[in-house]
Amino acid sequence: MSMQRKPKISASRKLMLKSLMVAKAKEELEQEILDKEEEKHRYLAERAPPLNMSGLSLGQLQDLCRELHAKIDVVDEERYDIEAKVMLNTREIKDLNIKVLDLRGKFKRPNLRRVRVSADAILRSLLGSKHKVSMDLRANLKSVKKEDTEKKRPVEDSDWRKNVEAMSGMEGRKKMFDAAKGSAQ
Repeated sequence: MSMQRKPKISASRKLMLKSLMVAKAKEELEQEILDKEEEKHRYLAERAPPLNMSGLSLGQLQDLCRELHAKIDVVDEERYDIEAKVMLNTREIKDLNIKVLDLRGKFKRPNLRRVRVSADAILRSLLGSKHKVSMDLRANLKSVKKEDTEKKRPVEDSDWRKNVEAMSGMEGRKKMFDAAKGSAQ
């Protein structure tokens, strides 16, 4: 049983779908703007009915102006209070965001990708492109010959248990003493 993958959407179909989505989004945006405008007119009609100034005497017009000034003062006070609340809330949100960052453990670290860079490229980036420095790490290493290491450590093929048995007791100590005496002479 081999799983057959569905073919990907062709470029022309993808373009058509994108254009349809953009057209739909544009329609919704225009409708949203119209709804907001309608709501604004309804609110203004409710809060500020049209003024009827025809046939009013000078005293009645002055009273109407005083009344309108009083309403303007009330609206300005409400606006100022709302602005103060908004500023207080934004400051509080900012402080809470800082606390969250502190509790979470400083700042979010970005995902880093592994990049292969040679030692020459690192030196070039640190010292600048003017300095032509090539770094051959193997040139400074001490050369060790394989034969020298074999001479320093002779390998015994004999069984170590036989050697322990031979050296145990007084006879073993005598052999060691005789061997030390023989090498000293």
